[in-house]
Amino acid sequence: MITLLLFGSFFLFLGLGIPVAFALGLSAVTVLITTDGLQVLDVVPSVMFPSMSSGTLLAIPFFVLAGIVMQYTGISQRLVDLAFLVFGRFSHGLAAVTIISAFFFSAISGSGPATVAAIGAILIPALIRNGYQKKHAVSLVAASGSMGIVVPPSIAFIIFAVVASEFGSISITRLFIAGIVPGVIMAVAFFIAALFVPRVRELAGLPVKSGQGTKRNTGLLATGTAPGATNGAEAVVSSTSTAGSSTGSSSTAAGNGATKTRLLKAGTAGTSSSTNGPATSAGAGATTGDGTGIKSGTGAHAEGSFGEFLAALVKAIPGLLIPVIILGGIYGGIFTPTEAGAVASVFALLVGLFVYRELKLPDLPKVFLESGVSTAVIMFIVGVASLFSYVITVEGIADTVSAAVLGVTDNKFLILAVITIILLIVGAFVDAISAFYLFIPILVPILLEVGVDMTTIGVFMTVNLAIGLFTPPVGLNLYVGAGIGKVRLEEVVRGVMPFLICAIIALLLITYIPAISNWLPDLLGVG
Repeated sequence: MITLLLFGSFFLFLGLGIPVAFALGLSAVTVLITTDGLQVLDVVPSVMFPSMSSGTLLAIPFFVLAGIVMQYTGISQRLVDLAFLVFGRFSHGLAAVTIISAFFFSAISGSGPATVAAIGAILIPALIRNGYQKKHAVSLVAASGSMGIVVPPSIAFIIFAVVASEFGSISITRLFIAGIVPGVIMAVAFFIAALFVPRVRELAGLPVKSGQGTKRNTGLLATGTAPGATNGAEAVVSSTSTAGSSTGSSSTAAGNGATKTRLLKAGTAGTSSSTNGPATSAGAGATTGDGTGIKSGTGAHAEGSFGEFLAALVKAIPGLLIPVIILGGIYGGIFTPTEAGAVASVFALLVGLFVYRELKLPDLPKVFLESGVSTAVIMFIVGVASLFSYVITVEGIADTVSAAVLGVTDNKFLILAVITIILLIVGAFVDAISAFYLFIPILVPILLEVGVDMTTIGVFMTVNLAIGLFTPPVGLNLYVGAGIGKVRLEEVVRGVMPFLICAIIALLLITYIPAISNWLPDLLGVG
């Protein structure tokens, strides 16, 4: 009866349009009042405050700050430039560029929606101009952005380690390392899906630089200033608790903050194509598909030359160093995950102020305010979700469900299949942080009982919920991508199916082959 009241009221509040965070808190309070009366409400602050003040969770504001600062520095543009010079000349090169850029930006931001907003402003217009339908371009970016909570550093892994610590020992460091190989498998799955996506035109060619405008863009794929492209990302991070109630406005901000990408297309009227290799060059006054006049760059390096690759690599090195500093420092025992977040934040500030110089001193108050708001939203979710988890524990709901499941079957593979289906459904409606507090107290004891190790549990639950980020109807990444691509959500839903199918196949591999999660941390001796 208590179980029905708790989860029934939660989904009822969700159905009424109440944001997830408030639905969690209200349903927990409803059960407490029903069972023990109004006098029990004094337990609410005593449960919420300690959960939010955990020293381990101090890593979250640092990683949030680092991600927002790196968005302001234009690091996503430089990562895309580098990836494009390596892969952009091939038939499906732009799809590979999208996935690789998302992978590396995920290792900076730790957030799926933030990754979509950062790279989507650059790559969605480029994909469309290179022959991809809008729905498939948006779907590819939305799916690729889901790696944000799997590739370390991951806020989701931090939350899992904190919540699951009462059931078994698991370190954040081990989870970070364990997420690398599954992240690569997800990237491969998305690329395979992209191979089967139909294209209007089979085109390949390097982009050209604009010869117009008063301010020259540093990137090969010019999209406008960094802060303009980041507003959507920061809004999306702060809207996680609403599970869709504020996603529309935040994703629109991301789309409006980006100008059209200028990408040279082979065979376009007004261009002259070189037959010496796959790279395409334009003559003066060349025109792209949207009628914008574009002149090819007149710099010292030819498009696609080794010199230009080297220049792009040098520009991208500061961004590429961030994951190396974080993971290398943690694994090398130089600092803890929390200290790694602080180091990443300081490094990001130094890069933005003194290396790229796109982050100005007057921008700092806005950056700190946005990171503070985003952190506050996450911590509020943590507080109310911990109250929900407390009710599950004290009312014996976890023990009841565990006994019922194990009474039906103790087959590990069948239980994993059922839990996977449950998490895929829940992930389409609820963000990862809330879902962890909802289901870890219930599912982890069951999985441990049937012999699933804690590392595999953490990774496969996180990948499940990552897929939820681009699963309709409330997949947050879909809303962000639709806003950037200026396409209706219904169209994106039709285009996301190939990526969803390949992602589920990757999930099954990660779920049923524990070595995928455990191999690398075991190899490195991370306990």
